[in-house]
Amino acid sequence: MTPLYAYYGDDFTGSTDVLEQLAEGGVPAVLFLRAPDERLRARFPDARAIGLAGDARSRTPAWMDAELPALLTALNPAGIVHYKTCSTFDSSPVVGSIGRALDIGLAQLGGPAAIVVGAPHLRRYVAFATLFAAGGSAVHRIDRHPTMAHHPVTPMHEADLIRHLAAQTDATIGHVSLEALHAGRADEAFDAASANDAVLFDGMTTEDLAITGQILVGRAIRFAVGSSGVTRALVLAWRAAGLIGATPTKVRAEPVDRLLVVSGSCSPVTARQLARARAGGYTAIAANVPAILRGEQAETDSLIARATAALADTGRAVIQSAEGPLSDAPAAGEALGIALGRVAAATVARTGIRRLLFAGGDTSSHGVAQLGIDALTWAAPIEAGAPLVRAHAADAAVDGLELVLKGGQMGSEDFVEVVRRGG
Repeated sequence: MTPLYAYYGDDFTGSTDVLEQLAEGGVPAVLFLRAPDERLRARFPDARAIGLAGDARSRTPAWMDAELPALLTALNPAGIVHYKTCSTFDSSPVVGSIGRALDIGLAQLGGPAAIVVGAPHLRRYVAFATLFAAGGSAVHRIDRHPTMAHHPVTPMHEADLIRHLAAQTDATIGHVSLEALHAGRADEAFDAASANDAVLFDGMTTEDLAITGQILVGRAIRFAVGSSGVTRALVLAWRAAGLIGATPTKVRAEPVDRLLVVSGSCSPVTARQLARARAGGYTAIAANVPAILRGEQAETDSLIARATAALADTGRAVIQSAEGPLSDAPAAGEALGIALGRVAAATVARTGIRRLLFAGGDTSSHGVAQLGIDALTWAAPIEAGAPLVRAHAADAAVDGLELVLKGGQMGSEDFVEVVRRGG
């Protein structure tokens, strides 16, 4: 059966966010951690949506040119293919270029592509092409956001998304504005904008996404770029068209006695969460970042031993590389994520824990890849944008492992303990 929908996530945290949207909509889905062959796909025969978790968010345009075409091909055939970005849309011409991904998708799937970034369920809003995102209790224009305006790798200095993309692609971008959505003129506005290579949709509310979804489904759009707002819009449209059934019954995760947290995030939101966890009895284990980046085995062994001891003692351990913003941007990159992932994998094997929390986009993307997981499926809600997922792997120590992959900006202050309790 041809899937309704397929997506490539440009990091792992955002990829599980999409799983959550599909699960809440009653759409059976699987997220692969490697390009799926027929044998791997056959293990999930009921999936009506498939995803592929990637790390393009931290890659160069040259890497995208070399790798993305085959990765997108691995997701076909599907009704629509979605290049899933972070809802903060942070990217640059040299790192994680969403514009380059747009060009590649257009070349493979044709246009016009849809660009949907607004995700009200995550408090991300687009009005008149301008992106706003929550930061704590307040909502900020993205170029004035207390974290994203100062991101160590891809700071957002432009809130107008059309202007932001213009620095990354020569593709022309039309616009369906909030005014058109609210005046009942969305179809007319789309018709006028569809002469462009892509069309950006504003979005402030679930109702805005429902209108957007009707256009995407009704016009058989083949390629979309954006946040999990794309997924929410499609789920609403599929339900209205009778393509999917009723919303499933809510489930709740069980609490666990032991939780390992691995954080490479520099976000002040994560810093507050880790401080709250320490105050609540979690053992904090600070990684020596220079040593781990140099590949010093003694530091890796020390982290594993200290985490194992803490889990045996209190059942609660946090391995962290930072607490709040760093001036050292490379510390948020691939090498650190891989090193922390290897520490996590060894600790899981040694202790037999069944739940693991990764914090930070790069940490999640590069770290989870070290665990030998073939695929993830949704298990239960935790908080918006960061669900509990279940691993499928050949290794018995990892198969069935429950994970939460949290972006730096996601989650309440008590998030770590919420994950341990199961919601």
